[in-house]
Amino acid sequence: MKILFLANAASIHTVRWVNALSERGNEVHLVYKFDDEPKENIISEKVLQYRLKYSGTKGYFLNAKQLRNVFNSIKPDVVNAHYASGYGLLARTARVKSLVLSVWGSDVYDFPYQSRLKMRIIIDNLRYANKIASTSESMAQQVRVLLRDNNKEIFITPFGVDLLRFRKTDKKQSDNIVIGNIKSLQEVYGIEYLVQAIAILKQRFEHSGHLDISKKVRVLIYGDGVLRNELELLTNKLNLHDSITFMGSIPNSEVPSALGKMDIFCATSNQESFGVSLVEAMAIGLPVVATDVSGFKEVVEDGKTGIIVKRKNPQAIAEALETLIFNSELRQKYGQNGRTKVEKLYNWEDNVNKMLEIYRAI
Repeated sequence: MKILFLANAASIHTVRWVNALSERGNEVHLVYKFDDEPKENIISEKVLQYRLKYSGTKGYFLNAKQLRNVFNSIKPDVVNAHYASGYGLLARTARVKSLVLSVWGSDVYDFPYQSRLKMRIIIDNLRYANKIASTSESMAQQVRVLLRDNNKEIFITPFGVDLLRFRKTDKKQSDNIVIGNIKSLQEVYGIEYLVQAIAILKQRFEHSGHLDISKKVRVLIYGDGVLRNELELLTNKLNLHDSITFMGSIPNSEVPSALGKMDIFCATSNQESFGVSLVEAMAIGLPVVATDVSGFKEVVEDGKTGIIVKRKNPQAIAEALETLIFNSELRQKYGQNGRTKVEKLYNWEDNVNKMLEIYRAI
């Protein structure tokens, strides 16, 4: 099959899709704006790349003619544009055909509500597509809300994990109880609530005489972003510099190793359309604590694979972490259940097969 993939080439999600599709013997052409070129992520040499001339927001309009020329030259069987508000607009402006439009999250949750014009743009982009794909049912329902069509067919294409790369390994030799998070340090991911929860947790341990447990709690926060300095200042202000370590950004290839250092994964986002980081943690066999955002609730089964808590609530986060810290059997049970769920629903090979079925339908 000849596939034109229209997406940000710097995103690990794009890289994983085009590499997997190419490995299946498909002819994959990756097209992206000038400023969305690949960075540290490695794209297969089999994937043919096209860097469009213009960058920035204007690129979604000005690159239309060049994209149309590429489309006419390739004559793909299917076009898959990722991110409805950006590349979806470029696909519509270029009038490409046989279009699968994959929504990501902020493109349907945030963008449409910023102005009437943006609402019109996103609705027109969604209606132009031949088929719409979503990583979660909750996000699919949001698309239906935008289109005012509760019966709109939207294909669920989870972004799963490679079960051979993400699997339980021998635990590190340490008495410490390591709580971890892997996210960009941005406001939407609520990392400050995790920091505050650790302060509450350690105070409770110390007041109840569990000084030994308090000293064993360690937090590893992977990722970088605009809030890093602010979060480090908060950590120092709460006297948690001996407990919390900011590890910086890591490539996706190092995520399994980072997860292998943890005992509990804690995700404190204020909004999520899907929980890729949670799926990865569950695949490793980690119990999870996650906030009650729609994407997380679809991935995590409260009381079976982890604990769901109220978002923006450090007290609730602290209580959930305390429950898991004091119950190693519960951690093991949730971890095993999580792995089983990932094997059933989020096996990357199955997810790729599902996407190919949608392509073939077009």
